[in-house]
Amino acid sequence: MEEIRGDGALEGEEPLQPIVDLGSSLIRTEKGTIYVLTIVGQIEGHQLLPPTSKSTKYEHVLPLLATVEESDQIDGLLILLNNGGGDVEAGLAIAELIASMSKPTVSLVLGGSHSIGVPLAVSAKRSFIAPSAAMTIHPVRLNGLVIGVPQTFYYFERIQERIIQFVTANSAIKREAFTRLMLQTGELAADVGSVIYGEEAVGLGLIDQIGGLSDALASLHRMIRERPGPAVAEP
Repeated sequence: MEEIRGDGALEGEEPLQPIVDLGSSLIRTEKGTIYVLTIVGQIEGHQLLPPTSKSTKYEHVLPLLATVEESDQIDGLLILLNNGGGDVEAGLAIAELIASMSKPTVSLVLGGSHSIGVPLAVSAKRSFIAPSAAMTIHPVRLNGLVIGVPQTFYYFERIQERIIQFVTANSAIKREAFTRLMLQTGELAADVGSVIYGEEAVGLGLIDQIGGLSDALASLHRMIRERPGPAVAEP
């Protein structure tokens, strides 16, 4: 069986700089092995962002998540979030993959998780938010040329519906409450939507619990302990 080295790479592979290259690390303790993934800046999709922008590249994250799910040596995943939105489809792809994982997953919002970062925050099996952290909820926006025809607005509506369905399916927030926050006027300058903070996000059911790093790790270790072991075939 291949082994994961302390730098996060498999035995026999070229050395990686996981923290520098992927914003990730591997924590080994007697309580289990946890993979830590940070999602920061903008979610970069099919279009490259400027080199001066912090970004999380979805083509890096997707295969990494598949490796975490399949590895016998990783017991759980901790996702640290401080991001400002980005490509909707790329963000949803990452969120869907996290939500479909069988291993214990915990997310922790630090600083902020805005726009498409909201589905990412709720995609884990258990979500935490720091008291000072913020989450911006607003309708889908598009950069570049927009053709003013009914089909364009219908396309926007369908994308927005995908986000609403994912968030309400993976958290306790009511559809009506989330839609109201998304379409609220008078709170954001030059935009429609809402900014909510730690306690409010928990009160609405969007995030499970207020907490920090120790709380998120404790929850993840508890989930690891309670996870059923692999089935053993009888002779």
